Amino acid sequence: MKSDLVRVLDGNIFVLSDGSGDIDAGPTAPLGFFSFDTRFLSRWRLTVDGERVSALAVDDPSYFEVRFFLVPGAPTHYVDAKVSVLRERSVVGSSFEERLTVLNHSGEPADFTIRVDAAGDFVSVLAIGQEWVRPGRLYQHVEDGRLHLGYVREKFRRETVISTTEPAQVDEQGLTYHIRIEPHGQWTTKLHVQGLVLRPDGQDVREHISPGRQRRDAARLQDDLRQWLDKAPQLGCDWKPVERAYERSLVDLAALRFAPLTLPTEPLPAAGLPWNATLTGRDAILTSLQVLPFTPELAVHTLRMLGIDQGSVLDDFLDEEPGKIAREVRYSELVAFEERPQSEYFGAADSTPLYVILLDEYERWTGDATLVREFEDEARAALHWIDEYGDIMGDGYVWYQRRNERTGLENQCWKESPNAISFRDGRLPSQPRATCELQGYAYDAKIRGARLARRFWHDPAYADRLESEAAELKDRFNRDFWIDDGEYYALALDGDGRQVDALSSNIGHLLWSGIVDESRAAKIAEHLLGPRLFSGWGVRTLAHGEGRYNPLGYHVGTVWPFDNSFIAWGLRRYGFHQEAGRIAEGIIDASRHFQGRLPEAFGGYDRELTRHPVQYPAANSPQALATAAPLLLVRTLLGLEPYGEDLVVAPALPERFGRIELLDIPGRWGRIDAIGAVAPQEATLGR
Repeated sequence: MKSDLVRVLDGNIFVLSDGSGDIDAGPTAPLGFFSFDTRFLSRWRLTVDGERVSALAVDDPSYFEVRFFLVPGAPTHYVDAKVSVLRERSVVGSSFEERLTVLNHSGEPADFTIRVDAAGDFVSVLAIGQEWVRPGRLYQHVEDGRLHLGYVREKFRRETVISTTEPAQVDEQGLTYHIRIEPHGQWTTKLHVQGLVLRPDGQDVREHISPGRQRRDAARLQDDLRQWLDKAPQLGCDWKPVERAYERSLVDLAALRFAPLTLPTEPLPAAGLPWNATLTGRDAILTSLQVLPFTPELAVHTLRMLGIDQGSVLDDFLDEEPGKIAREVRYSELVAFEERPQSEYFGAADSTPLYVILLDEYERWTGDATLVREFEDEARAALHWIDEYGDIMGDGYVWYQRRNERTGLENQCWKESPNAISFRDGRLPSQPRATCELQGYAYDAKIRGARLARRFWHDPAYADRLESEAAELKDRFNRDFWIDDGEYYALALDGDGRQVDALSSNIGHLLWSGIVDESRAAKIAEHLLGPRLFSGWGVRTLAHGEGRYNPLGYHVGTVWPFDNSFIAWGLRRYGFHQEAGRIAEGIIDASRHFQGRLPEAFGGYDRELTRHPVQYPAANSPQALATAAPLLLVRTLLGLEPYGEDLVVAPALPERFGRIELLDIPGRWGRIDAIGAVAPQEATLGR
């Protein structure tokens, strides 16, 4: 997403505009007022006496509100404007409000014509940038001084209602104000823009499920944010970009929280703006893992929601299988009429083992045995899926191949783009595919599932079986995926059993899963920090020199902050403290160029070539996984690991970081502090 766009949001409800606050959505531009995967406003344009406005300054004091300071016409080097406009916007419940204040700077009374043009195309987020003939009907009408914009298709109906506190001439294309302002005076109106998700009886479906959320206002959001920040551990660091990235991450995590209709009182992270402002299983799980030492409640909500939606039948259209954890849930028109499968789509092979990993890691941190017992059936079903449905080829590996051949995802690992999995020379492998990190996740899930079975489910025989299967998987994996002539693990196996031999960042995930043989870990670390994979800012998704390498390719050369945070965690697990620190330093350094907010991905150019990280143009920002990356990096640098009822603190910091203090870390130990400095320290118990 372009960095010059201005956003306000509350979870999966958001407004994206240009720098003046205007919305002029073209066929491919993600500008608009969005709610529940639908664009409720595609035009929102302000003019003063027929002139467009330009921004002198933009102030965004919080994620849910922004202020634009505007003048009519194009700004010049010297502006002696006789009139200016203050545009104040905030997201409120399922709506947004805009307060317009027009100021007359002259010594004479002045007449002005203020116009706000409005339109809604009600396009699904999934359809932006694609050719698609709308089967339904758009409508506009004025009723009781309010402008109604809507779209209806059979029983599917969405509507935008626009009202104003000051008298206006309202027509089907917008609102016009003819006003007179006294010398050095001002005029103000408040516009309210409500997006309605209507049932056949004309009632908003959300009002009956979560009426409290519909009444959220700026004061409540501000109070909620204050409480959220107060509960999180307090961080101090000699290198100030760490503090800035940490604070930005906490605020953006708060901004991305949304309550799904199924659990209206249990917020979990939306995956990211603008393309994935919804529940995505993989993203929610990995984000919850990243932030466990800071905001453990997100894990609870994620586990519960994904447990409710866990697959129970075979459904080719949805790629659903018993025990499988959902990839995403959406609410748009395309989904309602089964033109896309994302009503509850299961096209991800990694979210299922990751579910078990999160459940175990959550208990290790919190000691919440009750939750582990509550989700025993879901965890067992997920573990069963690994062997029953994940093992398509019957060889003990986790594979994927879409059931939905028309609209299902071809790649069902985290690198989902069609060209993400390739051979060195760029050829695409046959299906099914077994990517290397899937085997690491399956191994880790079995090890963790065994711990849960032995300690909480009172099933030692099951635990023994899982541990035996994990050991066999590790041996088999290190035999079949190891590429001798490059000394690294293959990106995948293809349907013919061939090694898909591109060098990729996926090998870093193998470290945090623990499936790598100790004798081979040093070579993996060497590759990850070598010039082909490490850009200077972070590890590229695909190594420089591979057939499909592109520094601006979504999964074939860009740097993903979340990917790097897990790679650093894995390096630390195998004792490569310095290498983990280099990755942490690179990612945090990159955050300085994004005002502390790491985007989903940025260019994989060599640092020496560009001197600053290059924005990936279509990146989600904020994106939950990238937002949470600095938190996992802080955990990694401080060496925070739960050990029984204690928290082990084993700091290993690059010199640039100086000293880090993380105070009031929540967990089974209550609240404790962790302090790290550059000087080498022995591992200690936090206190």
